[in-house]
Amino acid sequence: MILIPIINIILIYICYMKKRENMEKSLQKLKNFNLIMGGFHFIQAVAMLFLATNVIQKIAEFQPTIVQYYQQFNFETMSLEVVSKELFQLPFGILVSSFLFISAIAHGFIYLNSKKYEEHLKNSINPYRWYEYALSSSIMIVLIATLFGIYDVVSLVLIFIVNASMNLFGLDMELLNSKNKGKVNWLPFIFGSIAGIAPWVAILFYMTGTGNFDMVPWFVWAIVVTYFIAFNTFPINMILQYLKVGKWKDYLYGERVYIILSLAAKSILAWLVLFGAMQP
Repeated sequence: MILIPIINIILIYICYMKKRENMEKSLQKLKNFNLIMGGFHFIQAVAMLFLATNVIQKIAEFQPTIVQYYQQFNFETMSLEVVSKELFQLPFGILVSSFLFISAIAHGFIYLNSKKYEEHLKNSINPYRWYEYALSSSIMIVLIATLFGIYDVVSLVLIFIVNASMNLFGLDMELLNSKNKGKVNWLPFIFGSIAGIAPWVAILFYMTGTGNFDMVPWFVWAIVVTYFIAFNTFPINMILQYLKVGKWKDYLYGERVYIILSLAAKSILAWLVLFGAMQP
């Protein structure tokens, strides 16, 4: 009878060590996976930068003029008038490649700081992911906005900030729920979703301004549909993680899915947006 509790303790210890060993293997695989994916981002970024600056002249020449609107008093009419001034030319092709470079740098940083990365993952958090998304995806949405004719600097700055806020709400979701092991707090997810929709409200106003949908170029629809699908895959992955559905019970599985989604979504969107700049 005395041997039974001893055997149980030994079995529990063996299970614990096996689980720990499996986690260590998974973390090592994720570390290497980050390096590989960072390489894919970097190769595409270099290719895109080369095409945009040396090969395809139309992309190099596509530099939307960013303007500022303000009020100025007209002494002839004795009233305030809205006027504008040109601020700068947006280097579109270079910026498209930049958000791929940012992703590559982020993956490289994670690889070089793998111990800290692993500590975060053990607590079901990856702050590096959200910081990178906040920067790279915000650059992307700003570039997409310019394709739809949004050149006002204030509008573009606000679109950037709101989109970045959406991603930082994702970080808040993880931080809040890593400490709360009970019921999931969905408030950051809800607030982040609201923030994420806001830039597209502005873009849709510009897109539907004329009312002539048959005049909208094919690449515009391609960007809208692709971004909409990509936009929804990330929150779906988060929902599956927190509902612990199937393989998503393991946070590391969801982390791997995030990495794959990031490469797929950014690659497709980057090339669509880049060649969208070539259209009339």
